[in-house]
Amino acid sequence: MSEAPISTDPQEFTRAWREWRTGWEQWLTQPLGWLAATAHEWLGDTPQQYPGLPGLWWQHGDALHVDPQGTPMAFDGETFTTERRLALAGADDDARVTVGDLEVGITYRGSYLIVTYDPSSPARRDFDGVPAYEPSPAWVLPGRLERLDAPASITLDSVGWDAHTHETPGQVRFSYEGREHTLQVLNSHGMLLTVFTDATSGVTTYGAGRSLNLSEPDLEGNVALDFNRTVNLPCAFSEHFPICPLPPSGNRLPFAVEAGEKTPR
Repeated sequence: MSEAPISTDPQEFTRAWREWRTGWEQWLTQPLGWLAATAHEWLGDTPQQYPGLPGLWWQHGDALHVDPQGTPMAFDGETFTTERRLALAGADDDARVTVGDLEVGITYRGSYLIVTYDPSSPARRDFDGVPAYEPSPAWVLPGRLERLDAPASITLDSVGWDAHTHETPGQVRFSYEGREHTLQVLNSHGMLLTVFTDATSGVTTYGAGRSLNLSEPDLEGNVALDFNRTVNLPCAFSEHFPICPLPPSGNRLPFAVEAGEKTPR
C-alpha cells in the first residue's frame, strides 16, 4: 500500500503527522489490540488450564490442541465446544481464538505462545497516549532500496525467546549529515519495514529498538524514510510480547534519531 506524498509545507506536514498519530493511537487502543494483552504462556505437551482462560491448552507435535470443556470458542468463523486440533505451525503470527469477550492470540516458534487479550485490561483503560518528538521535515530522509537477487531469510534474536527467521528483500541505503548508513529491511505482510536502535535507545526511546515502515519504492528503488513515524514495538507496551525482534547488528545507528515515538509511559 503506497502512502500519500509527503508535503513540504510545514503546516501541512504537521497536520498530516498529527492526523496519522491520531489514527495510530486509535489502532493501539482498539478493544483487542496490543494494550489489551493481559497474559502469555508457552504451551507444554500436558493439557493445562491457565488463569483467566477456560478449557485445557497444550501442544502435540507441531499442532496446538484446545479442549473448551463445553465453553463455546470460535476459530476462523467456526464455533466449537469439544477438543480441536489447530495446525498453525505455518500460519501467520497471532492467529486468534475467540473465547467470550476475550481473544487468544497464537504464535508458533517451535513451541506455541498464547497471548490473552482482554478489552478491559488496565493498560488499555488507563492509556493516555504515547510521548513523541515534535515532527520535523528534516527527519524525512531519501533512501534507496538495494534489493537482493531473490528474497532471503535473516535470523533475528527476540527480546525474550530465542531467535526467528524473517524474510528480507535487501537493505536501504541513506545519508545523514554527510555519512552513508544502511538498514536491513524486513518484509512483513506485504509491507517493508526496518527495526533499528540509535543513540536515543534506552535514553528517551525504548531500549530494544523501534520500527519504521518504508514508503513504496519507485521503479528505481527510491524510498522515503520518515523517521517522524517511527513507532514502538509491542514489547515496549507489555511483557506479554516476548517474541519482538531485536534489530540486526547492522541496524544500530550511531546518531540520535530524535524523531518518532519515545518510551511509553
